[in-house]
Amino acid sequence: MADTLDDTAVAGRLRGLPAWTRDGDEIRRTVKAPSFPAGIDVVTDVARAAEDAGHHPDIDIRWRTLTFALTTHSAGGLTGKDFDLAARIDEIAARHGAA
Repeated sequence: MADTLDDTAVAGRLRGLPAWTRDGDEIRRTVKAPSFPAGIDVVTDVARAAEDAGHHPDIDIRWRTLTFALTTHSAGGLTGKDFDLAARIDEIAARHGAA
């Protein structure tokens, strides 16, 4: 099991992910895709990256608006896995023109 990060470490990691915000024991980001199909492509690519990482986000899809939430349930809070996958989600969203 991964170790949870303390508040100082979480704040430090969030500085490197300016589009993400902390909400309790989660980090969240919302993006708007250029079209509904592009949004689904983002979700598909995130799903593949999540499978590869063995770490899965909660994803809410509302037409072109996608919200991602990350936490490490097994650790009871935020871990490095959450921030690593958040960075990957940022890359995927940018590649598909979602901001």
